[in-house]
Amino acid sequence: METSTIYSDTTVTKKKSLPAALWALTISAFAIGTTEFVIVGLLSTVASDLGTSLTSAGLLVSLYAIGVAIGAPILTALTGKIPRKQLLMGIMLLFIIGNGLAAISPSFELLLLSRVVTGFAHGVFFSIGSTIAASLVPKDKRATAISIMFAGLTVAIVTGVPLGTYIGQNFGWRATFIGVALLGLIGALASLALVPKNIKQSAPLRLIDQLKVIKNPSILLVLAITAFGYGGTFVTFTYLTPLLEEVTGFSSDMTSVFLLIYGIAIAIGNIIGGKVSNNKPGKALLVMFALQALVLFVLYFTASSQLFAIVTLFFMGILAFSNVPALQLYVVKMAEKYLPGTEDVASALNIAAFNVGIAIGAYVGGMVVESSLGIEATPWVGGLLVIVGFLLTLVLFKKEKI
Repeated sequence: METSTIYSDTTVTKKKSLPAALWALTISAFAIGTTEFVIVGLLSTVASDLGTSLTSAGLLVSLYAIGVAIGAPILTALTGKIPRKQLLMGIMLLFIIGNGLAAISPSFELLLLSRVVTGFAHGVFFSIGSTIAASLVPKDKRATAISIMFAGLTVAIVTGVPLGTYIGQNFGWRATFIGVALLGLIGALASLALVPKNIKQSAPLRLIDQLKVIKNPSILLVLAITAFGYGGTFVTFTYLTPLLEEVTGFSSDMTSVFLLIYGIAIAIGNIIGGKVSNNKPGKALLVMFALQALVLFVLYFTASSQLFAIVTLFFMGILAFSNVPALQLYVVKMAEKYLPGTEDVASALNIAAFNVGIAIGAYVGGMVVESSLGIEATPWVGGLLVIVGFLLTLVLFKKEKI
């Protein structure tokens, strides 16, 4: 039986227009998305400035992901008694502190600590942000609301990351973190003004009850679907720049332009994914994963042609994040059905699964690049991981019909 633990009549807008509070969440998501991805373009600068190796600087990426993947579910569970808006403001304060600490870090170790702190804020934000966004609209618009919030993350890939990288390379990497902290402050002020106080939340659970979430087969299936279906694209995406330069033959300047186009496609796909996932997210995921795998396989054959590679890349971008709203809604529906009151915890675990998927995709991509297969094989290998996500979705959809 489906409950409405993340849904409250007091927070539902009866108007056709979406509530302004969603845009406050989107602004915060933009800031968080920027700080997550921008560090990749600044690793060399940071390593040189703080006197560490590029390999060690890579910990700024991996430890951030660990902060999201491990810390988020635990912190979300431990903060279950805190009112949602109050918790949201606390998270954004933690985010601002983390980026501020990064900006003034005199040592590499302190910078690492600041990344872990920021990773904690990232995970908790997107776990409770999904349920807050869903509570602001009628049930048949929940996936759309979630997609709008996540649009901030995708827009960060399009604009925030290139701009942050430019600022860091020209004015110092510390200036980038100051800018991101200011973005976080704007998001916090917007949430303070626009997010309602009367958001209904689940009753706090005992730790032993929270552990039931990871024992539920249907919820575990969604987490596996997220890791493989979402993470498969990152086998290619992680090495997309060298693929376009070494295999397709684009210059670095042209590659930057096409990566911008890719980011725009991601933003479009995120919105489309939300609209088609409102009723039956499982059915929508089957279609999206099938298309996603197909496009990755096609890219293997078109990567050597500049024209066809760009066309394929655009569709790859459309599909890369289109599954995010459906995956978040799916895990919430499973929690509502089997373990009412655990929606926030399940959502946090799914945020962790997204980051596990990124880690899996990047790791597998690295293995492919270093193997005899070479970088040109990353698309079809990524497609195989997406197919695993498709098959797992098929199993769950036949079981749940959702």
